[in-house]
Amino acid sequence: MRAVIQRVRSASVSVDGEVTGQIEAGILVLLGVAPNDTPAQGGWLAAKIAGLRIFEDADGKMNHSVLDIGGGVLVVSQFTLYGNCRKGRRPSFVGAAHPDLAQPLYDGFCEQILAQGVQKVGCGVFGGAMAVELVNDGPVTLILDTP
Repeated sequence: MRAVIQRVRSASVSVDGEVTGQIEAGILVLLGVAPNDTPAQGGWLAAKIAGLRIFEDADGKMNHSVLDIGGGVLVVSQFTLYGNCRKGRRPSFVGAAHPDLAQPLYDGFCEQILAQGVQKVGCGVFGGAMAVELVNDGPVTLILDTP
């Protein structure tokens, strides 16, 4: 799995003008799934994200996790994270998992984030044409790949 995470002041995702998930301060996760990914990798990634210390303490140091600040996590499926642009002018997405495999892993990841103790978890609609709005905080943007 590959995740692009952004520390946000707020974020929301909508499908056909209807908000399907939103959070205030927390983390926006753009999640891509590869063909060989497993639920165990989703659990590892969920724990890593929930415990990642990317929020500032009183001294301005990144010492707090989303759990520490009582923040939320918004998860959006993003198969394009496995897009390959090395050849030609149009990306190839053969590195992304087929939806039959990717959707259960995406849904499981959302459940695993919740199981980590995150108070507010929002999710997009897998395979939907989503509009994502966010107010980046910092900005802080990181890329995480599962082992």
